[in-house]
Amino acid sequence: MRPPTIRDVAERAGVSKSLVSLVLRGSDQVRPEKRRAVLAAVEELGYRPNAAARSLSERRTRTVGVLLNDLRNPWFVELLDGLNSRLHDAGLRMLLADGHLNRRLGEDLTRTFTDLRVDGLIAVGTLPPSEALRQAAAQIPTVVAGAREPHLPAVDIVAGDDEHGARLATEHLIGLGHRRIAHIAGQGVVGSLRRRGFETVMREHGLADRALVEQGDLTEEGGYRATVRLLSTPERPTALFAFNDIACVGALSAAEELGLQVPGDLSLVGYDNTYLSRLRHLWLTTVDNGSHDVGRRAAGHLVDRIADPARPAELVLTTPALEVRGTTGVPSL
Repeated sequence: MRPPTIRDVAERAGVSKSLVSLVLRGSDQVRPEKRRAVLAAVEELGYRPNAAARSLSERRTRTVGVLLNDLRNPWFVELLDGLNSRLHDAGLRMLLADGHLNRRLGEDLTRTFTDLRVDGLIAVGTLPPSEALRQAAAQIPTVVAGAREPHLPAVDIVAGDDEHGARLATEHLIGLGHRRIAHIAGQGVVGSLRRRGFETVMREHGLADRALVEQGDLTEEGGYRATVRLLSTPERPTALFAFNDIACVGALSAAEELGLQVPGDLSLVGYDNTYLSRLRHLWLTTVDNGSHDVGRRAAGHLVDRIADPARPAELVLTTPALEVRGTTGVPSL
């Protein structure tokens, strides 16, 4: 049997095809009794709109391209959940592409999104400079989420206040009595902001000469290696603030291998409040940057930008909060 068509629905409901189309689009220009008749016919016939045909008629695909820096990072899970819930409310669907895979394949999947004629584009996390992304943003409503770059004309940026979050972590450690504090730094603008927050607080407390900074690569292995280097210094730190939770897990592994108790010998603070930090055998003190809220707000800004592409670009920062768990305590040295 052939699938029911919009003509079948119109005949069953005793209305025109154009009126069925209005009902399916949610128009408020249809009388209640006609709407009920159409919806009843749709249910009886099991009619499902042809998405491709609707896209052609509306000149919209009702899809949004989401390009992530690296799908392996657990920080993206809650952000994507926030994105998807808001986009779903607006009748939009997500198409995902992995920026890490982009780099491995040597191609830019942003072009795939433009070829598919998505209604909008969301770049999540710090992505390397991309001419394809710049060109796409000039043609398609675009929002950057969870990062502070790239800066492009008519592109909204929605992210956490990274400098403030780093200040919270550092103030917490100083408040516990730590003076020799280290920071495993990240990359890009976000990495610079978190490092600046750390160094500013250390300087404000007269501890600039005791602030240690070691560059990391945002991975568990990078956090492990950076921590081994930091703990090999003559006056090892009694506390460490890592760029993200993944690096903090690496720091925890390094401390345990070197025979140090956490938090007795070394206090650790991560960043992002991912599910990793909430695992009972890790139970990391971390900074919650409101990733679900960042996702919802980014999606909301994209919906607004699709409706009005010429609106001025905005920078929106959410307020982070410190989550104190089991990896921080008073120094024993």
